[in-house]
Amino acid sequence: MSADGGSGRRLVLLRHGRTAWNATGRAQGHADVELDDTGHAQASAAAPWVAGFDPVALWSSDLARARQTAAYVEKETGLEARLDPRLREFDVGARTGMTMAEFAADHPDEHAAWVRERRAELPGAEDTTEVLARTLPAYDDVVTALPPAGTAVVVTHGAALKVTVLDLLGWPQHHTQQLRGLDNCAVAILETDGPAAGWQLLAWNLRPDFVPDEAGR
Repeated sequence: MSADGGSGRRLVLLRHGRTAWNATGRAQGHADVELDDTGHAQASAAAPWVAGFDPVALWSSDLARARQTAAYVEKETGLEARLDPRLREFDVGARTGMTMAEFAADHPDEHAAWVRERRAELPGAEDTTEVLARTLPAYDDVVTALPPAGTAVVVTHGAALKVTVLDLLGWPQHHTQQLRGLDNCAVAILETDGPAAGWQLLAWNLRPDFVPDEAGR
């Protein structure tokens, strides 16, 4: 990442609230699925807590589940979310809308590769390299626009968030299995003192004081 120098710029990376597809284990990817009632409750509970980090900027994926989550943060902070399609989830292509059981039945070879390596080549699906090619420049823009010691909230998606954080920290992507996915409306917090210092992970899967829905993971 090539953000200009400065001291203590911070990213609060917020995963969106739960959707009905989260609850039923359906792959969402770029599908424009809205929050369900639980997701709205999670986002409403999380927003005042997120506002307590005193952000000066708010960015969001343009997909509905992220936009709706960001809207709660807008109300609490007075910030206007900048919607950026580069912050979208992995496009899962032909797996969109499928449960794992449906994926296994319709694409057994690709499902076996997914179980073995957490990757599968399906029509229309993005790989990690393709996702990073769009997310990293977006994060660069977020950080470059921050003043020294400024905090930005970025509302995004679980899988894309994870691989981006691994890259920012300089950790190998095969560590993705050792880094637990964020719960809905949980955050990861990163901080940098400038490009030479790199990034530090301050918190992972940090949540306000509500019980996340287990099916939303």
